[in-house]
Amino acid sequence: MKLHDVIVIGAGPVGSYLAYKLSDMGSQVLVLERGERPGEKVCCTGIVGKECVSSFPIDESVILRWANSATLFPPSGRPLRLRREEKQACIIERPAFDLTMAGKAQGRGAQYIFNSPVCSIEVRDKTVSVEVERGRQKYSFEARAAVIASGFGSKLTERIGLGKTGDFVIGAQTEVLVTDCNEVEVYFGREVAPGFFAWLVPTSPGKALVGLLSRQSPGLYLRKLLGFLSAEGKVVSADDKLNFGGIPLKPLRRTYGERLIVVGDAAGQVKPTTGGGIYYGLLCAETAAHILREALASNDLSARNLARYERGWKKRLNREMRSGYWARKLYERLSDGQIDRIFDIIKSAGIDKALLEAEDLSFDWHGEIILRLLGHKALAKAVHIIKMPLLLRR
Repeated sequence: MKLHDVIVIGAGPVGSYLAYKLSDMGSQVLVLERGERPGEKVCCTGIVGKECVSSFPIDESVILRWANSATLFPPSGRPLRLRREEKQACIIERPAFDLTMAGKAQGRGAQYIFNSPVCSIEVRDKTVSVEVERGRQKYSFEARAAVIASGFGSKLTERIGLGKTGDFVIGAQTEVLVTDCNEVEVYFGREVAPGFFAWLVPTSPGKALVGLLSRQSPGLYLRKLLGFLSAEGKVVSADDKLNFGGIPLKPLRRTYGERLIVVGDAAGQVKPTTGGGIYYGLLCAETAAHILREALASNDLSARNLARYERGWKKRLNREMRSGYWARKLYERLSDGQIDRIFDIIKSAGIDKALLEAEDLSFDWHGEIILRLLGHKALAKAVHIIKMPLLLRR
């Protein structure tokens, strides 16, 4: 049996990017994917910021369109439009993105095996044994280390003692035909997506994605939203098939172990404000690649040494994730009237213009935006009046 340096479990963009980086640095990498190909059954809108695009190898061929504006609809229906002159984000075709990222890893020498769901991981003295089940047959592969990049809902982290995601939400999405949709639209309110939000995102001429996040009955709320958008004349027809996917809102209690590392959605490395996981996952995969390469070179794949991975990604993201999570919990407690009031204050006090004119604020980083919103006198007063605790300052 061939001994690989690293086995990566999961061929999503995060797992494939990690395989690409490790292979590029000379490691022998095997990627095990349960699906027939990368990008299967993906429930993701595919919005990534320009900083993400400029930082990672995202091919222009997978970019459907760029966006520099969005219209937000509070429960009252009074729209708030946000626009900057320069591009802020792009919508990518997720299946194509997954395929191209896997292709980059394979181009550097990474080996891929599909239709191979992993059923167990066993850490030994000098290796990690990963067992997959194909039909009625089981096959084992060995490596010096393993990375779990299998996305949300994987039982592997729990089985090896790293715990499971303690808080999550369900996303529901479908493709629709539209009449005239040229910018992103976001909808708020308890009748639309209680505690979260819904979206209408144009992808290509005449097509868009409609979806939402909800803790309960996401399919019911999505069909209700589709009915509303159809009545408004925005949606011509919708795909009968709805896609669903879980999104973690908090990270695992531990993302490393003896000869093991967890990255991406499997580790809970997701923006709690929007549920976006591509950028955070790629950042953490980059950190993981460098730590693993050093550990392989020194032949020290102990949990103590790999703990540097968790310290590294938390140094970069922990503040963002904590502030985003508490902002998420605060928002979930708001009534529709309170949401409308906050929107009215943002518009009447010119807070939206101030934020748009602030050159140091980014689509990809929400922590500073949250703190500035709560630091504004008029908005802070409103938060006090509606008796909401300022959790973000703790």
